[in-house]
Amino acid sequence: MSTISEFTPQDYALIAREYASLKEAAKRRCANQEELDIVQKAFDFANEAHKGVRRRSGEPYIIHPIEVAKIVVSDIGLGYKSIVAALLHDVVEDTEYTSDDIRNLFGEKIASLVDGLTKIKTVLDNEDKAQNKSIQAENFKRILLTLNDDVRVVLIKLADRLHNCRTIEFMPEHKRDKILSETMFIFIPLAHRLGLYSIKSEMEDIWLRYKEPQAFNEIQAKINRNVSDKEKQVDEFIGTVRELLDRMGINYEIRKRVKSPYSIWHKMKTKNVTFEQVYDLYAVRIIFDPKNAGDIEREREDCYSIYVAITNKFDYKADRFRDWIKQPKNNGYEALHCTVMSKSGIWIEVQIRSRRMDDIAEKGIAAHWAYKRDGFVGENDSEMDKWIAKVQEILMNPDVNAMELLDMIHNDLTASEIFVFTPKGEQKSIQKGATALDFAYMIHTHIGNKAIAAKINLRLEPLSYVLRPGDQVEIITAQTENPKREWLTFLKTARAIKVVTDYFEKLDRQKAAEEAESAKKSSGKWTLPFFKSSRSRQEYVINDSRNTDNQFVIATCCHPIPGDPVVGFIDKDGVITVHKKTCPLANSLAATHGDSIVSPKWEADDEQSFLASVSLNGIDRVGLLNEITKYISFVMKVNLQRLVFESKDSIFNGEMDLMVHDKKSLEGLLRKLSKIEGIQNVTRKDL
Repeated sequence: MSTISEFTPQDYALIAREYASLKEAAKRRCANQEELDIVQKAFDFANEAHKGVRRRSGEPYIIHPIEVAKIVVSDIGLGYKSIVAALLHDVVEDTEYTSDDIRNLFGEKIASLVDGLTKIKTVLDNEDKAQNKSIQAENFKRILLTLNDDVRVVLIKLADRLHNCRTIEFMPEHKRDKILSETMFIFIPLAHRLGLYSIKSEMEDIWLRYKEPQAFNEIQAKINRNVSDKEKQVDEFIGTVRELLDRMGINYEIRKRVKSPYSIWHKMKTKNVTFEQVYDLYAVRIIFDPKNAGDIEREREDCYSIYVAITNKFDYKADRFRDWIKQPKNNGYEALHCTVMSKSGIWIEVQIRSRRMDDIAEKGIAAHWAYKRDGFVGENDSEMDKWIAKVQEILMNPDVNAMELLDMIHNDLTASEIFVFTPKGEQKSIQKGATALDFAYMIHTHIGNKAIAAKINLRLEPLSYVLRPGDQVEIITAQTENPKREWLTFLKTARAIKVVTDYFEKLDRQKAAEEAESAKKSSGKWTLPFFKSSRSRQEYVINDSRNTDNQFVIATCCHPIPGDPVVGFIDKDGVITVHKKTCPLANSLAATHGDSIVSPKWEADDEQSFLASVSLNGIDRVGLLNEITKYISFVMKVNLQRLVFESKDSIFNGEMDLMVHDKKSLEGLLRKLSKIEGIQNVTRKDL
């Protein structure tokens, strides 16, 4: 919410200082004084329109459009029209001025950009009033339609979202959850697809800081300690690389960076490794000026020459070589990546790019199109245009619903896909790591629900089979079959997970309702377990000892336990489904169904147990499995529901499903298990 109050001299000094910073950055993007004058005119207009208005943070509102404009010019590299549109982006929506006023003062093109931004803001604000997910999905579809008109609208909106994330601490918790989930579900994938890696990375880190504060703080502390210890070694490595490049007569610059907290956390989660096992913690980026500017072939030859020189000097991991020059990423990214061992014994990722490649990597689509206009983008630099065309085609296809479109955008976050074939030879794209069952649900919900097995290249395989590029897939079905809960342990695609989760949440609600009805008949009153409402409309307390008009169910996709940061979603019947805040499905729901968010709070109850999954690995030995099970069951007195234990060449990998009271008791169990001889890693596994 905004407030109105008189500005102080300190406020005016802050505004002047921030605008001076913007003006200095704008000078590098404006072609002449006339364009700078239009930027000044836009600032004066916006400053007057927002006069006396403050943000939730207490700072003058005009600081927000100034900061958005800074991101637009410095992080994205857009020109004066986009700077002006950023300064004006909230004027029509939040003040008495109209689109006609903008058009008369600044012309048709700038008015069109502001109008597009106003429509997006209206869509997002109206989500709180939307009654169902499909309506909100349609709203996001309308946002993506702006790609048809002018992609700069989406770029400016990304800048706006980034600054809102930077100041999200001033938002109430339920609003913060909605914004962060919306950011993860839509805006981060868009930033990735449009090549805006720095914006993507910053939004990811902010998401982690608020969704998993403990993990963020622990990782950041370890990064700080590690950098302090290893900085000299990295600098020595860079010194050796400089000597190599100097001898080659190359004009270059070298930048060093440390992996972001989110990327480390994501790798720890997805690869089931510890911080210490993330070996590509450091990266060194070589940015060079080609000897023949504009000669794409020579530019690429220079990249390979640098790669050869470095890998001849240092030992390297062959399986970590990435060639995004011969085959650029879908967002236009080009570079060579390799991971080498420094003389001091640490792994360092080396990224090799030309100046043009670096501009595209840092500025994304804006730089891509700038180079395209200059006439030397290269034969493969049309991937970005192909993606825009793909989105436009889907948007105009009446047979594709908005939810399918959202899934496509969301799954583009990793930009990893493979191609497989139907029995008739039709090529289908599906995200990397997807299973045969994911494929079944991609074809049709009914086929997925009735699936029993798959034929992969004419060979019978289970539904959990992980698809490989070029596989020919045939799904075998049976009309008597229905979804199984264990499917959620191996499904990968958002659509498939949502279908199966919805199926069991519906069954759970039906069962709970039947139990409540039975209790009502026997006692004369309702006894709905686990949930009571607090005084606040937005807060609820999870407990099994109170009666209430509401009911909650634990989400089967992520299985939160007491102590986990959670978010709830209330349906029209008052049933609240509780998810972990980091659950992908919760992010999807919060992004597309923000009005249904509630804030559940755990209340201690030693009588209740909750499902938690644990993964472990280490060195196998005689009696180890027996020792683990005895310790869990008899020493810790924890109910062990499932155990899978595989051993090969003295190395074991295992998974366990346990019934625990809360997060604290689980963490205590994990600490004690880690002390058993032979166990190297034991971590909670996201279901």
